[in-house]
Amino acid sequence: MNKLQAGLIAFIALIVGVIVAITIAPPAADKTQHVSLYPQARALPDFRLVDHNNQTFTPADLKGHWSLVFVGYTYCPDICPTTLAELKSIYPELQKIVSDFPIQVVLLSVDPKRDTPERLNEYINFFDPEFIAVSGEHGQLFPLVRAMGMMYSMSESTDNPNYLVDHSSSVVIVNPDALVIGRFKPEFVVGELPVSEGQKILADMPLIVSQ
Repeated sequence: MNKLQAGLIAFIALIVGVIVAITIAPPAADKTQHVSLYPQARALPDFRLVDHNNQTFTPADLKGHWSLVFVGYTYCPDICPTTLAELKSIYPELQKIVSDFPIQVVLLSVDPKRDTPERLNEYINFFDPEFIAVSGEHGQLFPLVRAMGMMYSMSESTDNPNYLVDHSSSVVIVNPDALVIGRFKPEFVVGELPVSEGQKILADMPLIVSQ
């Protein structure tokens, strides 16, 4: 085999390798970059909550939508209002994503003692009147939050009118079949609030809803 033949074979091998690499591993732009997808979709337990319009909210209200669910409460001093502000900032763009199923934003309040439907209505409408806020008894909330891969706990006695509630700060994705498929987890940086960034959510949602 002469040098010309060897060079030609090497060139062909290079081209084949590039084609195979592109076929097997698409460019990063075709993949989600920020979401943590669960290996398998998670079913939610049956639940019965009340929304900010004092209407019953059940798994049926999650079906037929892509839902971005955030666990929090209206008296939260920092993470909750910041996260909702992030979601508000990208909501118009989320609505432009082409999909058979619209995207909805749901605040799941884990502070039913203070977060009455009236309180939830006033709070959620401050951010966006199309957002949904729901709550219910802890017997309904705890298994639901746990099934989403989240947690919450009362950090002090609720006899203190200014008690705080510890809770996860991720934004959970629920698909149109009411199954949890993953979450956007905030980066934990010393001295900064652990908040899921709106632009990262916006970057991945078109790919998520298209799959």
